[in-house]
Amino acid sequence: MSSQKKKQESAKQNRKNTTSTPQRREQKVTTFKEQTKSYSRFQLTDFLPTTKKEVELRGWDQLDIILFSGDAYIDHPAFGVAVIGRTLEAAGYKVAIVPQPDWHGDFRDFKKLGRPRLYFGIAPGAMDSMVNKYTANRRLRSEDAYSPDGRHDLRPEYPSIVYANILKQLYPDVPVVLGGIEASLRRLTHYDYWKDCLRKCILCDAHADMIIYGMGEKQVVEIAKELETGIKIKDLKNVPQTVYLCKEEEIPGRINEDDIVLHSHEACLHNKKFQAENFKYIEEESNKKHAQRILQAVDNLYAVVNPPYPTMTTAEVDAAYDLPYTREPHPKYRGKTIPAYEMIKHSVNIHRGCFGGCAFCTISAHQGKFVSCRSKESILKEVKQVIEMPDFKGYLSDLGGPSANMYGMAGKNQKACEHCKRPSCVNPEICPNLNTDHSRLLDIYHSVDELSGIKKSFIGSGVRYDLLLHKSKDEKSNEAARQYTHELITRHVSGRLKVAPEHTSDRVLKLMRKPSFQQFYIFKRIFDRINREEGLRQQIIPYFISSHPGCQEEDMAELAVLTKDLDFHLEQIQDFTPTPMTVSTEAWYTGYDPYTLEPIFSAKTPKEKLAQRQFFFWYKPEARRDIERELQRIGRSDLIGKLYDNVPKRHPRAVYDPKAVGSSPDIPRRRSAGKVDKPNTRHKSTTSNGGKKPKSYNPNFMGGRRHKQR
Repeated sequence: MSSQKKKQESAKQNRKNTTSTPQRREQKVTTFKEQTKSYSRFQLTDFLPTTKKEVELRGWDQLDIILFSGDAYIDHPAFGVAVIGRTLEAAGYKVAIVPQPDWHGDFRDFKKLGRPRLYFGIAPGAMDSMVNKYTANRRLRSEDAYSPDGRHDLRPEYPSIVYANILKQLYPDVPVVLGGIEASLRRLTHYDYWKDCLRKCILCDAHADMIIYGMGEKQVVEIAKELETGIKIKDLKNVPQTVYLCKEEEIPGRINEDDIVLHSHEACLHNKKFQAENFKYIEEESNKKHAQRILQAVDNLYAVVNPPYPTMTTAEVDAAYDLPYTREPHPKYRGKTIPAYEMIKHSVNIHRGCFGGCAFCTISAHQGKFVSCRSKESILKEVKQVIEMPDFKGYLSDLGGPSANMYGMAGKNQKACEHCKRPSCVNPEICPNLNTDHSRLLDIYHSVDELSGIKKSFIGSGVRYDLLLHKSKDEKSNEAARQYTHELITRHVSGRLKVAPEHTSDRVLKLMRKPSFQQFYIFKRIFDRINREEGLRQQIIPYFISSHPGCQEEDMAELAVLTKDLDFHLEQIQDFTPTPMTVSTEAWYTGYDPYTLEPIFSAKTPKEKLAQRQFFFWYKPEARRDIERELQRIGRSDLIGKLYDNVPKRHPRAVYDPKAVGSSPDIPRRRSAGKVDKPNTRHKSTTSNGGKKPKSYNPNFMGGRRHKQR
């Protein structure tokens, strides 16, 4: 027998010995069962059904409502489709979820559960589909955080439109209701950055029957109740916080003096200033206690926006979070990782809404300006559920909300709030009627940390330092703010504290509706002092935006100089991304400030954006030549010396400081035998490891290979 044949026979024998025996097969089955068991503490029927088989396991003949989701189905209160599904279930309806249906071919995923008794609901995802798919430079992202294993091919662009059109094709007589952030932000004429055009109300493209905007728990139940009485969806026109299309003569009560009639879509196409004027009214009505109805003509019809529901009460918010979530992905994702879930599975959200009103942010447009807080009891109940999770190690990743330290804050005189239409309670100055007391939030932190099983609770959400620095007339509030700041830094930071100054120019910050950069200086001094006193070496991580409307190259160059003086090497940055329903987007597209109608400059071309962004990376040797050339071009040669300390050009291999993502306080480092290093006052190249240059901590230079900036 040849040596080759001997090897083949030997391999065959090994395969028999290792994989073919009944004992081995039994071991494999046992192992699989153990893995399955360890994956989930719940039965398949503990989740909302996603297939015909799961519907039958519940003994249901027909579903009342079927929800189509652009995200994977994660039965957790941080994911909208789970909240809506559980809310409908609690109201007594038979509901199922079809997550990430295949929109190609024969549409079998849209047919598999048949026709619902009441309506189809579409939840396109927790994040806007286009922001989720593309970067600010319109490049395809490498992964979809809301899909199993980060796959980016499991949802279409604009799933609200795609899903709705398929359902209307298959079931033309079944009502289709759009919800989620995608529809919410596109409920009227809006600028679409990815198509670079002004688009109509999304109902015109989706051919759906209705939009639910904002948080949708109340609307989905109300719609179901009305349809159950036999009313047709086209006649359902009085549900608050919904949008529909109809002819002028079909508008309830006809157009009256209490209505706000916007410039038509067609008029906005021909006059950008009209679009800017429209947005001012849209935002004001979104942030009022008693809003007016909004009408906009489009395609010989009217888009009618009904005023929103009152702000949710504590009891109502508690009810939404106290539903029987498993807090796990559906078993169909066994063995797969869903990045978004991994980020939040050991976190707890304690409130909704944000009164910051940042010009570039969509949170207030979707969740509202007024904050709705959960009760202490509801929060502790959820924390205890997290403690019981098999993989929980005692560290709560986040105890926060849209802004971590707005919990429990509201107007002292609610009657004043009834008449207020300011988009922000903290800009340009903190409203004197705003209660900025952090006492209730501190009580939550203390109660959570006292629970058995909690080693440490972190605050992963962004913190508003302007609220911490605010000097109230109430000394009790001031003391609570000081205590909160100290406890936040010493107990709830995992080495890095995220804050968002966004820019250094007061002129740009005013357009952003952010506080002066002087406040960041004050907060950083406090942060450094507390770290020094407590012997901590923590970093403060600032977030900045380039190419925001109103921002010039000179502003970015000055930002580079100021952050250099603060010992920052910036990596936590982003180009401004225009998203529908924000002041910044309207200014970017129209060229006008929606509130003043004054002209405003925006960097739009790739060349203009790069010219601004490059200043973030002044510390990269290969960027120096271009930066110097640009500073000379704009007449700011004086900044060259400030950036580079008049040091001659060198072109060594790039070596970056370990503090490339932030700044650390100057705390002396202990050496052997009681010796102490002197504090660093400048960025200096160290020559440890026998004179070798230190490893780069810059994520763009990993393994000695340069990765392209996105």
